[in-house]
Amino acid sequence: MRPELRLAAGFAALLALATVNPAAAEETPKRGGILTFMIPADSPPSFDAHREETYATIHSAAPFYSTLIHVDPNDPSVTGPLVCDLCTEMPQPADGGKTYTFKIRQGVKFHDGTPLTSADVAASWSKIIFPPEGVASARQSNFVMVDKIEAPDSATVIFRLKFATDAFLPALADPYAWIYSRAKLDKDMHWYEKNIEGSGPFKFVSYDTGQSIKGERNRDYYHQGLPYLDGFHAIFAAKQATRIDAIRSDRAALEFRGMPPSAVDELKSALGDKVTVQTSDWNCGGVLTINHKRKPFDDVRVRRALTLAIDRSGTAPELSKIAIVKTVGGITFPGSPLAATKDELQQLAGYGPDIEKSRTEARRLLKEAGAEGLTFELNNRDVDQPYKYYGLWVLDQWSKIGLNVTQRVLTTGPWFQAMRDGNFAISTEGNCQNVVNPLADIGKYLPHTVSPSNYGYFEDQKEVDLYNQLLRELDKSKQRALLREFEKHVLSDQAHQIYLLWWQRIVPHRSYVKGWKISPSHYLNQDLATVWLDK
Repeated sequence: MRPELRLAAGFAALLALATVNPAAAEETPKRGGILTFMIPADSPPSFDAHREETYATIHSAAPFYSTLIHVDPNDPSVTGPLVCDLCTEMPQPADGGKTYTFKIRQGVKFHDGTPLTSADVAASWSKIIFPPEGVASARQSNFVMVDKIEAPDSATVIFRLKFATDAFLPALADPYAWIYSRAKLDKDMHWYEKNIEGSGPFKFVSYDTGQSIKGERNRDYYHQGLPYLDGFHAIFAAKQATRIDAIRSDRAALEFRGMPPSAVDELKSALGDKVTVQTSDWNCGGVLTINHKRKPFDDVRVRRALTLAIDRSGTAPELSKIAIVKTVGGITFPGSPLAATKDELQQLAGYGPDIEKSRTEARRLLKEAGAEGLTFELNNRDVDQPYKYYGLWVLDQWSKIGLNVTQRVLTTGPWFQAMRDGNFAISTEGNCQNVVNPLADIGKYLPHTVSPSNYGYFEDQKEVDLYNQLLRELDKSKQRALLREFEKHVLSDQAHQIYLLWWQRIVPHRSYVKGWKISPSHYLNQDLATVWLDK
């Protein structure tokens, strides 16, 4: 059911650093020890993964939770298989691809000792797919194909779809889809925003706001023999220099998100073979979200001028040396056969080979719209990589067409809240997805009324119609053609949002950290169940 994808070619400059030991899988894991790692954020906005979109939530609390299915932790690549977590076996779709029946493991318990049943699985997924009024669900738009969810008995969950689609099963492996207690949800749908209670490999110990979070091994974990660690200690640190120093001094073993080449070089120089580097193309890219409710950004001419001014191809090589960015692309993961070719990209506003020609057109559009010399503020996130660099970059690019732009830099919570409140003109964002699933990943770009995680606050029925057509199309060549039409509409014709660059994921870690494999997403493979320490 899953689209056939492949990893894009690795970056040659880093091949010498990709020193993962091929014999590691044959090593016998050691038990015990505390894994200390860094989280590159000040704190998560909340602990409810159903509503959040940030690694700050995943990296701090994923070890406490279970999911229905997930990527294979031993092969979390683009083409890696999906496997059961709480289910007993992956289902075969029935009813022409419209019915998926999952059998749920028996004997699983939440950390408070209460049993986990199909009712909890169904209630959690209902909160994600059919949230009640006042409850946010960041990835609700990924499941427009779902008609209803049933739990006919304590060991069975059935998803009934409105139509067959290649997008459903990969979307179901969402690492944010933590399974919550139905009893707690029935009492308070917002309980999990401030509280933690799961059934995962680690139990919650403590949380020091903005400082650290700790977990200990769940001795009743349902995957026999796991986890290997006695526990973990995650330390929040928004500044890259702080995180590098912690790894260099061995006060922490790693951060899971990723570092730029310059930071990796620094650690390799200081630590030699005491550090191992894993690399991957990253299903994550920079987006500028434009608030259509703010004038003059309701004018498509102004939005097109903003994207025409940015020299992606000319500046990406240099920017990639200092930031976790690399590839010029559209809205589809560059490693996918559904992604745009170079020639197809150059047909989009802002992707042409002649930047001066593009900027001349941008100035003309601004003059025509009465927005010459426009002054506004960019809402940016207080995280070094890549937000700090994106902000400086686009301000410089926009200055070349006469715009006067400053930044408002906010910590993670207020940054998100500004977007949720519509209190911004243009905001940086990271459109970061998990399992590479091009048909679902573009749901981020749908209008806010369809995709709550899109803060552009516009309506566009043509875009919604194209997406619905795309989801229902099972022929790969037709999928590709529809994706190009959707991409052109979003990024060029309407310029609803501005795509910047795709990221590169480079994770240096202390060589004694074993059992963790990098994936194309910093959301995947983060429950730490298979991690062990060789020391």
